[in-house]
Amino acid sequence: MHFLSPILENYIADHSQAEPELLTVLTRETHLKVIQPRMITGHHQGRVLSLLSKIIAPKYILEIGTYTGYSALCLAEGLKSDGELHTIEVNEELHQIQRTFFDRSGFGKQIVQHVGDALDIVPSLDLCFDLVFIDAQKVNYDAYFESAIQKTKSGSIILSDNVLWSGKVVEPVAQSDKATKALLEFNKKLVEDPRVETVILPIRDGLTLSRVK
Repeated sequence: MHFLSPILENYIADHSQAEPELLTVLTRETHLKVIQPRMITGHHQGRVLSLLSKIIAPKYILEIGTYTGYSALCLAEGLKSDGELHTIEVNEELHQIQRTFFDRSGFGKQIVQHVGDALDIVPSLDLCFDLVFIDAQKVNYDAYFESAIQKTKSGSIILSDNVLWSGKVVEPVAQSDKATKALLEFNKKLVEDPRVETVILPIRDGLTLSRVK
């Protein structure tokens, strides 16, 4: 499902902050070298992540699902000068492309890569995160959220990506469609969860913003 026409999407991108050149190069590299390049965060959503991070000015950021590193670089734009971004990716084959672009940016020394299952890694991090971005396996969203919220404080922001799932959340769901079922349950849980204030932003494939109370 396309929420906006391509013409309108292009207009929005053209009238939003320009994409840094390094991210344009990363997008090109991803399309040339990586399977499923459409998973990369796009220009408009990337600028939204950047601006939110700059508004929050986090010292510690947690990202669950690095892919090739586009969203991490956007989020890092708002880091405090002594801050850190910890990003977790289960696919170790993407580690080198991530590190190459992290080091080419001005944030290489502030970005810490973790390879493995976020449900094992997050509990081991002895940090309190000001900003969390969840963009990994949809069937595990609830578990990722529960793991991450234990590492936040009042006022922390948790962002969850792809929560509209190409419109599948408002269509009949196939019995075998575990991802859509998981997102339906996750979206319902968040809006009813007394620990957070939540709003879904209709950006790209849906971005939920939750503020920890």
